[in-house]
Amino acid sequence: MNIQIFGTSKSFDSKKAERWFKERRIKYQYIDLRIKGLSAGEYRSVKAAVGYDALVDRDGKAWKELYMDYRAPGDAEIALLEHPELFRAPIVRNGRQATVGFRPEVWQTWE
Repeated sequence: MNIQIFGTSKSFDSKKAERWFKERRIKYQYIDLRIKGLSAGEYRSVKAAVGYDALVDRDGKAWKELYMDYRAPGDAEIALLEHPELFRAPIVRNGRQATVGFRPEVWQTWE
């Protein structure tokens, strides 16, 4: 398994995801979304696995401040890569498989 956790330090679900993998002694790589974000390739891979709507945090403060509801779909995806605070956290990847949020029932099937 090649687990990557894209999370934020303020997200309780990100902390819970880290703890879940630590408790099972599963190696993972933690990437801070606010610092590094997702690359274009990582974004395409995760989007293919979970879909656009699952990735974005429409209730977040950044969504409203950046007027994301009024952008064209292609422009909105560019804004996602430039403003990683628009993503829901955590995003957990295992190769081409991915989840958004705290989803241990799915992660157990990856073992």
